[in-house]
Formats: sequence, structure tokens, C-alpha cells
Amino acid sequence: MQKGQIYKIHSDFYYVRSKCTGGKCKSNPCDEVFECKLREVLKKQKQKVLVGDFVEFENGAIEKILPEKNFITRPAVSNIDQVVIVSAVKEPDLSFLQLNRYIAFAKYHNINTLLCFNKNDLSDNDKTIEKVFSIYEPLGFDILFTSAVEGYGLEEFKKLLAGKTSVLCGASGVGKSSLISAISGITLKTKEVSDKTGRGTHTTRHCEIIDIGNDSRLVDTPGFSNLKFDFILPNEVDFLFDDIYPYKANCKYPDCLHIHETDCAVKANLGKIDETRYESYVAFVEEANEYKEKVKKQGTKQESTHKEIHKKTAVKISSRKRESARNTTKQNIYKDINNAEFD
Repeated sequence: MQKGQIYKIHSDFYYVRSKCTGGKCKSNPCDEVFECKLREVLKKQKQKVLVGDFVEFENGAIEKILPEKNFITRPAVSNIDQVVIVSAVKEPDLSFLQLNRYIAFAKYHNINTLLCFNKNDLSDNDKTIEKVFSIYEPLGFDILFTSAVEGYGLEEFKKLLAGKTSVLCGASGVGKSSLISAISGITLKTKEVSDKTGRGTHTTRHCEIIDIGNDSRLVDTPGFSNLKFDFILPNEVDFLFDDIYPYKANCKYPDCLHIHETDCAVKANLGKIDETRYESYVAFVEEANEYKEKVKKQGTKQESTHKEIHKKTAVKISSRKRESARNTTKQNIYKDINNAEFD
């Protein structure tokens, strides 16, 4: 049985990199690529398989998914060291709401975050750069400005990526593929930002791990903008904001949402919190409220058709079949009793 890591998933095929086993490269083992399919038993167990997963495989079939160090769900990648949030300084214009959305999402998954602001060559507005540093530097983020076109900041970028597996995430058109091409020499497909919408278009169609040398790897991902906090409750959102959460302990109410409540320590300290950060927090709470209402409406418990056993999904016997089995058992017991009475 061989071991390897999935570096790309495409059209139900899993592309696995594994050290060669032919004995030709003993002094400096190289990577071999195997096109694999998932065993039917793993499909029936509804095993979630992600780019970055380490697996055991044989004869082109993946037999086992090995335990993950970590994972994120958007984009769906596992076993990463840091999230690099790529934003454009211009074209498209920098959206602090989107930036805070990605930061909060990485915080939710407890993964180290690097902030990269690309297309620095297009900006002549120093106020944007000053604002970025004033908001995010006190929060402890590594901040980097780059230009894939002019090569600005690329050497520093490589140093921050050295020895790590980093996943790039950000909206379409911010230059993720251009950055990868600039630091790796691998030409990836890129596209101009739409003049009509002012937004980028999707050029990367799937997640893929790309080796850029120095034991560094980047995960190129499709851009997306519809990430929502529709999976947590409203009173959990403040934990995702390091500049808001510390004040929560001094709020009058333990379930304070810091919006309409009285005696709220967060609202009392709004002068110390950047306006765009608080506006983002309120927007995410509203999204979480939608999730809460949805959960309340779906409160009637329904029996699931599957159950989790040791992180694997198994099919459950339906209640009708269980009842039928119980009836059959009872009938057999009664038969045994009746037979015993006449013996």
C-alpha cells in the first residue's frame, strides 16, 4: 500500500503525489503522480475527501483517508499551515467587508493568517495603505504589499511562504494566479477585471497544490464572494473579532450581541474599534441571525438516515424496518412459548 497526498481533484478523479518507489531515485527521491478513484466503500461512508488529504492507495484506488491536521471548508482544503488572504488595492477596489469576512473565517478555523495586498502598482492612494496598517497591524497580522506585474514585494512574499503549505483565498480578480505565476515561473490562466461589473471573473476552476520550491507550496483556489456566516449562532460571532471580543467580559448581559443592548462594553468602546470592523461584525451577526431563525423553523427533529461511527458514516436501519424486526422477534418468542406449552 502506497501513501501520498491529494494535490488536485477533478471530475471525480483524485490526483495523488507520492514519493517514487521504483528504487531509481534513492539518493534524491522524486514525486510520482497517480490518477486514482475513490473506493466504493468510502463513497458509501460519505467520506469527505479534500485537496491536501493524505491517503493510502493501491492500483489506482484510494483505500483510506488519513487523519487531518486541520481543514477549511471554503475553499475545501486540508493540512495547511497558513491562509494567505489576497486583496487588490485597486481593480477591484479594496473591500474591507470582504477582507474582514475572510479574516473571521480563518479565525473560525484557528489557522494563522497573512494579509497580502496585490496590484500595488495601480494605487496612488496612500490613505488606503495607511488605513490597512492602522487597522490590522495592531491586531498582529503580517501585512504585505505586492505587485505581480512589477515584481514588488515578491522576495519578501517568498520568505513568508518558505517551508509552509499556504492556501490563497480572496475574491476573483485580485491576482492570486498572477502572484503564483510570478513567484513560481508556472504560467496560470488569468483574466482582466470586468469593466462592466468592476469585479473579477473565475479563471481557477478547482483547488490545486502547486510546488514553488524551498519546500514551499501554494494552494491556488477559485475566487468566491458569497461566503456567509450562516453556520454559527449570533452570540458566537464576536469571538471572531480580536478587537471586539476582549470587551465582552464587561457587558451587563452574557449573551450581549453589542448592537441594541444596554450597558454594553463594546458599544462604550466603539471609539477604539475601527468603523469598518464594527460594521462587518454587525453584518455577520445579521447573517448568523438568519441561520438561527432557520434552525428554529426546522426544530422538529427528523430521524437521519446515517450515523457517525469513528468518523465514518454508516447507513442506519429505518424505523419501519426496525419495528418490523422487533415484531418478527416478538412473534418468534411467542412461538417458542406456545411450543414449550404443548411439549
